[in-house]
Amino acid sequence: MTAIETRSLKRDSLFLSADVTLAEGSGPVRVKVRNLSDGGMMAEAAISVERGARLTIDLRNIGPIKGSVAWTQDNRFGIVFDDEIDSKKVREPASGGDKTPRYVRPSSIAPDSARQVDKSALRKI
Repeated sequence: MTAIETRSLKRDSLFLSADVTLAEGSGPVRVKVRNLSDGGMMAEAAISVERGARLTIDLRNIGPIKGSVAWTQDNRFGIVFDDEIDSKKVREPASGGDKTPRYVRPSSIAPDSARQVDKSALRKI
């Protein structure tokens, strides 16, 4: 039985960036997330990792997740998370403080009829 046949969680193919910090204490490294499931992910980066290495990955809308390297091949490696996540949250737009949809927000540049403009401050072209 191959490793592919033993997978039980559905994976989403996607392309986004995340920061991985190895447990050895090095700084964060930017990786490309190639696919993601609730239990793990495949990452691609020009770093050398070994099977079993402990790490923390910071995913958009999820935050830091602890896990370990399950496999490596060239510049790609698989990560198994210590705890399952909701992988659908990563696909959502990046969370910000304002939940108002962009098309509803007031424009920062109102038309001339809506505000008083000091004509002397304008430059003639």
